[in-house]
Amino acid sequence: MNQTDVVELASFSWDKIPDPAVQAEVTDALESGSVISMPGMVFPMSEVELRLLDPRILAKAKNVSYSPATGEVGGTSCTGAEAQTLKEMMSRYARMSHDLLIHLFPTYKGTVKVRRTSLRPAEVAGRHSSWRKDDTLLHVDAFPSQPTHGERIIRIFCNVNPAGRPRLWRVGEPFETVARRFIGRIGRPFPGSALAMRAVGLTKTVRSEYDHIMLRLHDAMKSDPEYQKSVGQTPVPFQAGTTWIVFSDSVSHGALSGQHQFEQTFYLPLAGMKEVGKSPLRILERIRGRALA
Repeated sequence: MNQTDVVELASFSWDKIPDPAVQAEVTDALESGSVISMPGMVFPMSEVELRLLDPRILAKAKNVSYSPATGEVGGTSCTGAEAQTLKEMMSRYARMSHDLLIHLFPTYKGTVKVRRTSLRPAEVAGRHSSWRKDDTLLHVDAFPSQPTHGERIIRIFCNVNPAGRPRLWRVGEPFETVARRFIGRIGRPFPGSALAMRAVGLTKTVRSEYDHIMLRLHDAMKSDPEYQKSVGQTPVPFQAGTTWIVFSDSVSHGALSGQHQFEQTFYLPLAGMKEVGKSPLRILERIRGRALA
């Protein structure tokens, strides 16, 4: 596989439980670096909720965030009844996404961790930002303040654009190809730096060497204009009403255009994977020849 595959599940629904053969097939595909796409599987919204699909609900952030753990909503200018409606809508997306994940990938049940829910009502194309925060550029996900220590990052997206416009992605090379391309530019972290960053609050836990490499890989990809221009990549339009699932820490991707999208983030410990050897941690450890987390 030279580039990322997109595996479509036609006529799927949020509460459908596929037969074991389909579950095994999509699990293998997801862990091998494919995107699982479910065209026509829109997130249901009421008329009141649809009125919240407007950039006016944003504060200063590019997205509204919801924490399923605390029930807190951030990044919005909504108050009163609107804020409550927004919270209930995002909470419902978090619950439905978790149920979908377990229905499709039952081996992840009991180990997957529910993280942040996001709503992105602003248009991606034309948004000004630094290269590091520019999500139109090909990248793999890594979070500066939240080390994962090798846990996988799963994201479930849904294009809820009320005008029927697609969310246009581009996907690039498989993770190991990307890693081998850039790994020579990435040195070891400075001794003591991980403890120092944790002590001053720059990270929530002590950053592992794996997290150091993933952040440097993310930055190396985005900061290389020649790579962004010349590397093999495929445009993937996710039509309005499409839901898709991806391991965003291993699939090279960039969002080129689109407006109004939900996304739900999960962390999956390696013990929950069917094939641990396909994880970025194990791939990087094979390349480096040592333990990294």
